[in-house]
Amino acid sequence: MSAGRAGRRPVTSAAELERHALLIFEERGFDATTVDDIAAAAGIGRRTFFRYYASKNDVAWGEFDAHLETMRTGFTAMPPDVPVLLALRRAILDFNTYPAAEADWHRRRMALILRTPALQAHSTLRYARWRAVVAEFIAERTGRDVGALEPQAMAWAFLGVAVAGYEEWLVRAGADLIPILDRALGLLVDGLERSL
Repeated sequence: MSAGRAGRRPVTSAAELERHALLIFEERGFDATTVDDIAAAAGIGRRTFFRYYASKNDVAWGEFDAHLETMRTGFTAMPPDVPVLLALRRAILDFNTYPAAEADWHRRRMALILRTPALQAHSTLRYARWRAVVAEFIAERTGRDVGALEPQAMAWAFLGVAVAGYEEWLVRAGADLIPILDRALGLLVDGLERSL
C-alpha cells in the first residue's frame, strides 16, 4: 500500500480495480500510467493486479470477454423465427445495455478506448472476437460458412455501425446510448432489408 493511503481497504473486485484505473488514466493519461500506479491507487500489490488483468490494456476493456459470452448465449437462445437482422439488432442492443448507475463509468471507458491511440491495436483484437461471435450467428442462421463473405461483411458492418453509435454518444453529453445505437443499427438493418 502506498504512503498516504493508510487505512484504506484494498479493492476486492475487478470492477473496483477498473474504476481506479479509469480515474488514474483520466488524471495522468493512459501512456503515462503504469500498472504500479494503478495497483498503488487501488491499494493492492502488482501481483494482485495481474490476478485480475494481464495488462493495463486489459483493465481498460474490463469484463469484455464475459460480455461476449453473454451475447453468444443470447444468440443461442434467440427463437429461430426471429429474422436474422432483427436478432442481430436486439442482441447488439442487449450487449451494450448497462445499468443506469454504470453509465458514467461506461462513458469514461469508451472515451478512453476510442480516443487513445495506444489502445487501438488492442482494440483490434477485441473487435475481432466480437465480429467472430456475430459472424458465427449469421453463418448458423443463413447456412453459410463462417468464413464466407456474407457473414464476415455483415459482422464488419455491424461493428462499424456500433462504433459510429458510440462516437455519436460520446460527443453528446448527457445522452442515452441505447437510442443512439438503435438509430445507427436501424440505418444498417433497414438498408440491408431493402437490399435483400
